[in-house]
Amino acid sequence: MLIQNDYHLTYCTNTHTGETWSEVFQSLKDYLPFIKSSVAPEQPFGVGLRLSNIASVQLLQGDLLNQFSEWLYENNLYVFTINGFPYGDFHGGTVKEKVYLPDWTNHKRVYYTKRLFTILARLLPKEIDGGISTVPISYKRWFNENESVIQQTFNASTKNILSVVKHLHEIHLQTGKILHLDIEPEPDCLIETTAEFISFFQERLLPAGHEFFKNKLNNSESTIEELIRRHVRMCYDICHQAVEFETPSEVFKQLSEAGISIGKIQITSALSAKIVPGEELIFKLLQPFAESMYLHQTTIQDRSGTLERHADLSAGIERLLRVESGELRTHFHVPIFMTEYGGLTSTQNEIVQVLNELKNTHHTNHFEVETYTWDVLPKSQRINLRDSIVRELQWVKEQFEKKE
Repeated sequence: MLIQNDYHLTYCTNTHTGETWSEVFQSLKDYLPFIKSSVAPEQPFGVGLRLSNIASVQLLQGDLLNQFSEWLYENNLYVFTINGFPYGDFHGGTVKEKVYLPDWTNHKRVYYTKRLFTILARLLPKEIDGGISTVPISYKRWFNENESVIQQTFNASTKNILSVVKHLHEIHLQTGKILHLDIEPEPDCLIETTAEFISFFQERLLPAGHEFFKNKLNNSESTIEELIRRHVRMCYDICHQAVEFETPSEVFKQLSEAGISIGKIQITSALSAKIVPGEELIFKLLQPFAESMYLHQTTIQDRSGTLERHADLSAGIERLLRVESGELRTHFHVPIFMTEYGGLTSTQNEIVQVLNELKNTHHTNHFEVETYTWDVLPKSQRINLRDSIVRELQWVKEQFEKKE
């Protein structure tokens, strides 16, 4: 739906179960009409679609994509963004670091992403751009700091990403539509900070892009650079960068100075805990969030500002009793309209800072609430899913309407 400044606001449908197209479509029919009638009854409502690999294959068979397009039109819905991060099953058991497979070295990731863009190009209204968020190259802990293998991974991944850029350029020439691949930094990945994303873009993607396109396009280096900047952007997940203890002002400033666009902002909140010397209550409060399905990368900042990273929340909890004071933040997407979770807090204020910035400066027009953890929240924190999604979208609208 359109909100202040012509921003497109939606939620990510990865919160719903379903891996096959029939399962995905049923979930959309079960939830979207109700949510739209609650938050945007008189205007079109945008969809943040999530398709697994198998669903993307099935949707392009027969007349299914046309049928879906007609259903969207009949219900005054439109698709402007797709979550292309999780390739396979996202709800059926332990996900953890498997969410990064296949990574960008694997051609399966390339075929899947191009397929998603083919679908998006068909569904996207002509007057707006469209993006697909994706894995930040690969999972860093798989490489055990082996620099040689890391370099090989970056090199292979960069070539694969550029092949997607070529696909997007061809779509642009054929349709006039601007589509962009939105790389999403995440803790413990090969790209986890804003600075690492900028470094990848400037030191790897642009030089390799000039080499890749020089024999394919009769264009100057500046034109090739413009093409890459148009089709590759950053997906700013507020929770992820909060776990890195990056402030929104730092993120916006770094990207602006580098001339790199934000394709999509995912409006998310991380679980947070203030560390008090000798206090064991925080230890107990965090335990119910250390669940077995998703990976909850955890960062502890001590009172000197030093960051200590842990692969999952359970490891961070074990470390707590040996930290004198500071703050723990963990990659657990908690409901954005809440600030307290049984004695714990969140990084909701980071969202408020982002939205306040966007009242005055246009960094992107794509906004997607992405709380997918409703089923693994402690039982005392679980709320009806339909009502929860509505509350999150309404909360964002209210923040935009507030005067600073």
